[in-house]
Amino acid sequence: MPPLLLRGARLPGGDVRDVLLDPDSGLVARVAPAGLLPSVSDELDLTGYLLMTAGAEPHAHLDKALTWDRVGAPAGDLLAAVEAWRAHTLRVTEEDVFRRAAKTVDDLCANGVTAVRSHVDLLTAGGDPLRGLRALLRLRKRLRGRVRLQIAVLHVDAPEELLHEALDLGADLLGDCPHLSADPAASLERTLRIAAEHHVGVDLHADETLDPDAGDLRLLARSVRERGLAAGVTASHCVSLGMVEPDEAMRTAKEVAAAGIAVVALPLTNLYLQGRGHPSGTPRGLTALRALLDAGVQVAAGGDNIRDPFNPVGRADPLETASLLVTAGHLSPDEALHAVTAGARAVLGLPAAGPYEGAVADLLAVRADSVSEVLGASCPDRLVFAGGRLVSRTSVHRELF
Repeated sequence: MPPLLLRGARLPGGDVRDVLLDPDSGLVARVAPAGLLPSVSDELDLTGYLLMTAGAEPHAHLDKALTWDRVGAPAGDLLAAVEAWRAHTLRVTEEDVFRRAAKTVDDLCANGVTAVRSHVDLLTAGGDPLRGLRALLRLRKRLRGRVRLQIAVLHVDAPEELLHEALDLGADLLGDCPHLSADPAASLERTLRIAAEHHVGVDLHADETLDPDAGDLRLLARSVRERGLAAGVTASHCVSLGMVEPDEAMRTAKEVAAAGIAVVALPLTNLYLQGRGHPSGTPRGLTALRALLDAGVQVAAGGDNIRDPFNPVGRADPLETASLLVTAGHLSPDEALHAVTAGARAVLGLPAAGPYEGAVADLLAVRADSVSEVLGASCPDRLVFAGGRLVSRTSVHRELF
């Protein structure tokens, strides 16, 4: 494919640059002050756009997405949502999962996402327990060249042979929910052992509770250090860490950093599910973001559930997630944007991307002048590039009378 030249784009630091993309290598070939690069046959004028690293979604549930209206789940806490989803799985088919997941990925891509990690349940109630996984494996093949899809098998005390079968079938990671297990420590140890046997990473639903005595994250950090796991390990949610005293949060954060564990914050779903038992002085339901960052933990943020029993809202938009990190998590706009772009890519184990020479040409252009406008104004006009190719364009026409 011929090179693609992006003219007059503003970078997050404020400089206006021309950026030359090489679709053959998938990299950014040149970056120069506006007007200095020679013309090529394929050019786009990005005057008025902010050009940044494309978003990555480090924690989705594509198999559950867009089922809120079908399930009719009443507003409730985590356990109520779990029960509502389990009851609905009797009606879930492989084709149903495929259609809803494909629609959700299209929405994610249009909003600027070029890489997704999705958890998928083992549907042990009725039919093939791997039907959700089979749907996402089919979708992963269809998405090549547009969106990278990583698949994590999510289970609670599932039969061991089923976990081996799921990983042999092609899942990328093994997940777990120790806090929902009959024996959290034993469940975690089994998950780490099986993941090591298959040489895959682990992404844990950890401490998804406001109980300050929850211990998934500390147990995970100790277990990972003892085992010396080579594959990446991620802990998602980690809500209880936000409920402990600052000194304790920092001690745990340092343990997590020493173990090389990444943490994914999930503000949209956790703000919805957590705190319903605290009608006064309701906790924010977020992990201790500042302690984790100060300890050197790789922190990312994701949208988690999108209009399903665990969360009736959500726009499949990483910039919505970043905005919540500013409002509820008290991060700066730059820190919040990093958590859903470069930080999220790092958690997914992907090479660095952005409008910089030699970086992967996964880019997002938003019609805006600054990072604060990008996060604050929900700017709809966007262009998305994956591997140096334009894969999505959204333009909004507004009329005021």
